[in-house]
Amino acid sequence: MPNKKSAAKELRKNVKRNAANKRVNDKLKTLVKANLKQIKANDKKVKEELSKTIKAIDKAVKKGVIKKNTAARKKSRLMKKINALK
Repeated sequence: MPNKKSAAKELRKNVKRNAANKRVNDKLKTLVKANLKQIKANDKKVKEELSKTIKAIDKAVKKGVIKKNTAARKKSRLMKKINALK
C-alpha cells in the first residue's frame, strides 16, 4: 500500500488507465479474431469488417495502447490473409 497521499492518487490513476487500456485491447482482439474466423470461412464480407478492425487499431495507436509498428504489423498480416482469399 502507498505511504503518501500522492502515491495513493497515482495508484488510483493507474488502475483507471489500466482498465481503459484493457477495454481497448479486448475490443481489438475480438475484432481481429472475428476477421480471422471470417477468413477461415471464406466469407466475402470480410473486407467490409476489416475497415472496422483497422479503424480500431488506428485508434489504439492514437491512444497509446499499442505501438505504431505493432499496429502496422497487425494490419499487414490481416491484409495479407485477406488478399490470399482471391
